[in-house]
Amino acid sequence: MEETKTITNKSNLVIYQKYMELIYYTNDILKKYPKAENFALVKEIKNSLYSGFRLLMYAIKSFNKHEKLKYLNELDVTLCLFKVQVRLSYKYKYITMQNYQTWSNLITNICNMLGAWISSCLKK
Repeated sequence: MEETKTITNKSNLVIYQKYMELIYYTNDILKKYPKAENFALVKEIKNSLYSGFRLLMYAIKSFNKHEKLKYLNELDVTLCLFKVQVRLSYKYKYITMQNYQTWSNLITNICNMLGAWISSCLKK
């Protein structure tokens, strides 16, 4: 039991660290957007980013399995929306191909960890 708890805490810490990297990268990239997008796409990206972070924190702090799964599933949906917003940014040429690939890789890594976390919660 103790070993399982330690593994879960470590994986939570890794996903937390990766999400923080995503926040730093996103904030750096959003500074490059045109001023006209500050109250449109930039605002929506930031809303998705920080609401996802809030859901991650709720999931980490939750002790109830069903509640934790609810937060994790909501985070998954938020990340899917975030991916679409990143794609739009690339389509409208607000970011370069390299920015798009780096951003997508950060999101994909978090999604993979999230999927593993959801699976581990379902097995318990």
